[in-house]
Amino acid sequence: MYTLITYVSIHHQNTKKVAEVIAKILKADLVDLKKEKPPSFKNYGLIGFGSGIYLGKHHQLILDFVDQLPKMKKKAFIFSTSGAPPFFSFVQHKALQTKLIRKGFKIQGELCLPGWDTYGIFKLFGGFNPKRPNEEDLQKARNFAIKLKKIN
Repeated sequence: MYTLITYVSIHHQNTKKVAEVIAKILKADLVDLKKEKPPSFKNYGLIGFGSGIYLGKHHQLILDFVDQLPKMKKKAFIFSTSGAPPFFSFVQHKALQTKLIRKGFKIQGELCLPGWDTYGIFKLFGGFNPKRPNEEDLQKARNFAIKLKKIN
């Protein structure tokens, strides 16, 4: 099964680092939605959607992208990086998760990792989670990808 990972990584390339690690394990094609339009999903059985978390949800660019997709029966996974603790991911992923399910995707897994967050006023204080994602976080991303590989 071919895998495609679509992502948006803005400030510190936190999400890009995670996307690249997952893509390496899954031998996935990577598409940065800021820079390019993704290919047709026709040849892909598993599609990843990820970005940093902004004001409690994924970046608007990825949410808008999903809104434009036709209904389809595909498997998907969600990932993110965030300045908030990872246990908030169930709330932070909700908007994207809901949109994907409405489009017919079956969610295979979700991953939220710490990311260096200097968004807005936080930059005045050096931000949250400096030097994240770190190697331990990226190993969690590898483990997540290995799990996805096993179930797909």
